[in-house]
Amino acid sequence: MGFLLPVEPDIDADELRRGRRPTQMRILSENYLSQGFGTPDVVYVGYLVKIALLILGAACFALTTPGVDGLLDVGQWWAMPVVWQKVVLWCILFEVTGLGCGFGPLNLRFLPPLGSFLYWFRRGTVRMPPWPGRVPLTSGHRRGVVDIAAYAALLVSLLVALVSATAAGTVQLPWQKVVVVLGLLAVIGLRDRTIFLAARAEVYGAIAVTFLVPFPDSIVAAKFVLLCIWWGAAVSKLNVHFPSVVQAMEANSPLWRTKRIKHLFTKSYPDDLRPSGLSKLLAHGGTAIEFGVPLVLILSGGGTVTTVAATVMILFHLHIIVTIPMGTPLEWNVFMIFAVLTLFVDKASLGLDDLAHPAVLLIPAVSFLLVILGNLFPERICFLLGMRYYAGNWDTTVWCLSPSGEQKLTDGTIRFAMLPHRQLEKVYGGEDEARATRLTGFAFRAIHTHGRAHAALLPRLLADRPATEYVELDGETVAGVVLGWNFGDGHLHSEQLVETLQDLCAFEPGELRVLVLDAQPIHRQTQAYRLLDAATGEFERGTVRVADMVNRQPWADDMPVTVTGDARAR
Repeated sequence: MGFLLPVEPDIDADELRRGRRPTQMRILSENYLSQGFGTPDVVYVGYLVKIALLILGAACFALTTPGVDGLLDVGQWWAMPVVWQKVVLWCILFEVTGLGCGFGPLNLRFLPPLGSFLYWFRRGTVRMPPWPGRVPLTSGHRRGVVDIAAYAALLVSLLVALVSATAAGTVQLPWQKVVVVLGLLAVIGLRDRTIFLAARAEVYGAIAVTFLVPFPDSIVAAKFVLLCIWWGAAVSKLNVHFPSVVQAMEANSPLWRTKRIKHLFTKSYPDDLRPSGLSKLLAHGGTAIEFGVPLVLILSGGGTVTTVAATVMILFHLHIIVTIPMGTPLEWNVFMIFAVLTLFVDKASLGLDDLAHPAVLLIPAVSFLLVILGNLFPERICFLLGMRYYAGNWDTTVWCLSPSGEQKLTDGTIRFAMLPHRQLEKVYGGEDEARATRLTGFAFRAIHTHGRAHAALLPRLLADRPATEYVELDGETVAGVVLGWNFGDGHLHSEQLVETLQDLCAFEPGELRVLVLDAQPIHRQTQAYRLLDAATGEFERGTVRVADMVNRQPWADDMPVTVTGDARAR
């Protein structure tokens, strides 16, 4: 890989330009599994610098606490309960300002590398209330003065709590300041779920609720929230999709510098590009670790067993960090390492027997309930709240815009960034120069199982209209440009966003068409899809079989489809 410049794909540009989609996907899937995205090393260095800033910021806020002295004397104060609380609140601030998940080039953010506060401090940008017709005072989809004021108040409340001293006679922050933070986050979430999700409320918000109970109950409750996070992620990986995730992640990892190593994660390169036995071993082995080792941490009370289990979990999260995965959930993994050390090593002796108020376990119980519901009903419970992290079983969308539709989207929305393909054209100097990189994003999807369903459904989405009349966009990147943030949650760019943009942009029939593919419920072997036209609504729905997705090559577009509803026929 180059340090300052990306590695150019080893492909025939003319063949890529002339080829049909299956040909393009085969060329670029082979290339991706040999060199990843070809990201220059300077980008990875930038992400590591961002991690360093997270750690430095946490230390600086810890030092504002009376009794916490000396940046170099970290061994004396790092495990104090108040420091633990400030680290959690600092992570909320870091994430909700756009510096964490979804930042930068590895999330197709170039100009600028983030959205978040740039959007949420500006009137007229799009907001996404979760229940606009049910919760009073939340309807509408344009950001107003109230929304901006609430977001500003959240940031201020976090800063106030971060520089606070411990409550009188306790080792924790004043509960009133935590209530203000949580209350503002809840109010904002009812008017714009994007900000609520960007704050990673299912992780840091749930842990912050434990700060409302006294020590040591707060520590024991937080341990069980951590257990839920690990188990939630593990449950979501009990599927046949996850080996493809490992394959795609390792092929793009800066750790592996040669094609020979990268090809180890593919079954038989270049003839069979499905995940290899090694990818499956790493996938299922990682799932076993997330199930078993956290249970050992919860049940052990210190000593050698705890030390070994903590070491395994730290190495587990370190591996994710050094692969620098797409979406860049890096700071979250750093936090999980800190949580292991603080909760399960330093305070290993604290357990259920130390609870003064067992009712505090209702806090992690709510998290566990969301995990269960999220796996049973992924179409209703979003990717983050259901803790279905990086398991390949995601809600996804594909957006197809005609030239006139693209112009209406550009004119009808307030944004701080161009649509992703326009950003790439600006970075690379033109459409032809950016083609390989743009299409590699779809090859990345094709390597995952849901990409094969996309390929089979796209002709049905466009019906009698030639694909050359449209620009194809990943809904994930559309949400990032329109909403200011995106991180794997297909609910942010499905029907609600389509309806919102129809109201703002008044698309004509055929100008914007969207494919929505729901995640697989844990008890079914199919995934539901819907085909939408922004102007006329849904015109087809049906299902695809997971087995058909898994058994096909990334370039395949012949997967069978079961149609369960066709508005055109009616």
